Amino acid sequence: MKEIILKQLSQLPQIASQLLKLAGDKKVFLFEAPMGAGKTTIIKELCKQLAVTESITSPTFSIVNEYTGEGGPIYHFDFYRLKNEKEAYDLGYEEYFYSGNYCFVEWPQKISSLLPEDAFLIKIDLIDQNRLLKIDV
Repeated sequence: MKEIILKQLSQLPQIASQLLKLAGDKKVFLFEAPMGAGKTTIIKELCKQLAVTESITSPTFSIVNEYTGEGGPIYHFDFYRLKNEKEAYDLGYEEYFYSGNYCFVEWPQKISSLLPEDAFLIKIDLIDQNRLLKIDV
């Protein structure tokens, strides 16, 4: 397990770059964290690193946002509002997760039985004013 401490927003570019390197070929990133822990903020920086130039926002109401990156589409999910896994089926989650494109997933525990086994899991804990990112590598 690798741990990274995020103390200041100025560290985000370096940490995002490090996460992309640690993930290697993995394209589905899972973000498990409490509300307000910075999931969307980290995803915004990951998207910047992947050359997304459009506005990056949390897809809380739309469930998925699509951005254009250097290597193709990037998908950003927020499953917080899902009532059950059937809603993820209705959304066509498989087409996204197995597309070979980056997928950044907030609240993956809402669809735990549908997640790819090789997904890159990032757990974020709040410790005082800092964020502790825990990554299985």
